[in-house]
Amino acid sequence: MFRSIKQGWFSNIKGDSLAGIVVALALIPEAIAFSIIAGVDPKVGLYASFCIAVVIAFTGGRPGMISAATGAMALLMVTLVRDHGLEYLLAATLLTGGLQIVAGYLKLAELMRFVSRSVVTGFVNALAILIFMAQLPELTGVTWHVYAMTLAGLGIIYLFPYVPVIGRSIPSPLVCIVVLTAVYMISGMDIRSVGDMGELPDTLPVFLWPDVPLTLETLWIILPTSVMLTVVGLLESMMTATIVDDLTDTPSDKNRECKGQGIANIGSGLLGGMAGCAMIGQSVINVKSGGRGRLSTFVAGVVLLIMVVFLADWVSQIPMAALVAVMIMVSIGTFSWASIRDLKKHPISTNIVMLATVAVTVGTHNLAIGVFVGVLLAAMFFANKVGNILYIGSEEADDGSRRIYRVVGQVFFASSERFGSAFDFKETVEKVTIDLSRAHFWDITAVQTLDRVVIKFRREGTEVELIGLNEASATIVDRYAIHDDPAAVEKLMGGH
Repeated sequence: MFRSIKQGWFSNIKGDSLAGIVVALALIPEAIAFSIIAGVDPKVGLYASFCIAVVIAFTGGRPGMISAATGAMALLMVTLVRDHGLEYLLAATLLTGGLQIVAGYLKLAELMRFVSRSVVTGFVNALAILIFMAQLPELTGVTWHVYAMTLAGLGIIYLFPYVPVIGRSIPSPLVCIVVLTAVYMISGMDIRSVGDMGELPDTLPVFLWPDVPLTLETLWIILPTSVMLTVVGLLESMMTATIVDDLTDTPSDKNRECKGQGIANIGSGLLGGMAGCAMIGQSVINVKSGGRGRLSTFVAGVVLLIMVVFLADWVSQIPMAALVAVMIMVSIGTFSWASIRDLKKHPISTNIVMLATVAVTVGTHNLAIGVFVGVLLAAMFFANKVGNILYIGSEEADDGSRRIYRVVGQVFFASSERFGSAFDFKETVEKVTIDLSRAHFWDITAVQTLDRVVIKFRREGTEVELIGLNEASATIVDRYAIHDDPAAVEKLMGGH
């Protein structure tokens, strides 16, 4: 246990600490912006980001991943806040946490196995595009100073790592923020800063219980929002965890992450914060800045609170251009440029799934809908592909009085029609043997098709023998098939 704690917390102290500071600086304007989207005071998003980051550092299953208030979650809160107010949002946050803990114990993270690599790639690309698009308001209708500062920031981010000795030891995004803030304060140029985003809180968060009646009516009010927050929060967290797994080449415990997200959201709700989840942008910043362990997430949360409460005068001087440069770096680093090159090499179905995921996610600004469409398309293409891998051959035996059909492949809803149309029911033979030793029956549709085949042959006066069913197929056929039940066959044929 001590070895595990040392590995997760103290194996990369310098890298995790510096990366956490960078993430904290980048979290401030986003937390304020997401609060504005949700229609609540900026301190609700800031307190949430602090609490979720600190709690998830201890309870999460993916070290080095950053969780806080997010835009995807904020969009789902708008209606509840508008119609019922902040207190109901806090109650919904607590319920969301409880539902996520239940999801963790039910091991729903295992469902990530059904998300194909093309869907993950589409999700990553869509998120990179959304991150870039979110920076455009800061670059629209502004003076040339903003463009100059942004370009200077990008120059520092990409060129500083080449500086001898210190280039690799200090995260370049941190250098970008410090240098551009100093330039802004010295020059006094008229550009937007963090202070222009909203008023920063001047007190520490305090424990509170949502001031709502504990009735079924309250439950029905917050339940729809809580369910949506649970699904989107876990989906984005699991997808982000998968991406960080790839970036760091390390595994993570997805079910523990579900429970950790739930505990963090309960803590957020009890401290006056909104529900949150993993943030791919901040997680990429953390990893790119050298963060690998739980310490980086913890530092990000603690430094965030210290800066907004005790160093607000300094933090408010950070020019938005510096943070825009950092987020542009994130969007460039997040986008899978290899997926563009692979369009020529990959199957058309894979490309369609990836591009559809991108288009729907960017078009709706809803990650859950985009991923759902991608998974649905991937499942349809897979079912179609497997359904086409079905061969049914036949041969005569015993001087033409018997025919043997040999079935090879998977029989299920997508291939059952091909299976049913492969037999010649008008051929005059005494007996038909259907060899299923190299076939597998998967569902009720396949069993019902087998029933129709057997019944049609028998209706023509042909004896039918089924041989070679494997154990799994025999179990489902024995349980659901009716071709050996005269009463059921009579009912199926409508009494004729």
